[in-house]
Amino acid sequence: MILSGGNLTCERGGRTVFSAVSLSLRSGELMQLTGPNGSGKSSLLRLIAGLNEQASGTLALEDGHGDLTIGQQAHYIAHQEAVKTALSVHENLAFWRDFMGGGDVGEALSAFGLSRLSTYPAGLLSAGQKRRLALARLVLVPRVLWLLDEPTVGLDSASLDRLVKVMAAHLGTGGMIIAATHVPLGREPDTRLELGASS
Repeated sequence: MILSGGNLTCERGGRTVFSAVSLSLRSGELMQLTGPNGSGKSSLLRLIAGLNEQASGTLALEDGHGDLTIGQQAHYIAHQEAVKTALSVHENLAFWRDFMGGGDVGEALSAFGLSRLSTYPAGLLSAGQKRRLALARLVLVPRVLWLLDEPTVGLDSASLDRLVKVMAAHLGTGGMIIAATHVPLGREPDTRLELGASS
């Protein structure tokens, strides 16, 4: 499976965020996305996830599910955790399980050390705990492509170790990850893409 993008241009509010960006990512590979603030890292992830539309260029997932969009085959974890504060930790994951098509809530809780917080109201979680709850979606429902926007923000060292382990398992089964981060992720990326390098 190959994710490929050619000469991608993204425009927002009449401004060109980035242009002529190309990328290629194969099964089992980790891409590290870097660049200064405002260079378009989040915009590129949102474009791949189908939340932004490119002004020009091509984007394709070869050997994916032909009847699904790239976004439907991806997990996108953004800066905002998409946590429903009125629900418990377990209820949040149960919502995503039902919405995204199945999964083991217990396994997802365990993967990010949330089991003892299962009945805890999500609105009372710390920033790091909310981040772990958002990341638990990665384990909850299988998706071949993970798009992670600063995934380590708010994580302590133990939680970072959990994330590294989960990422390694995903890559080991042929998954693909694009992570916008300047923080080491437990292994050397197979490829790097720097936005705004010439500015």
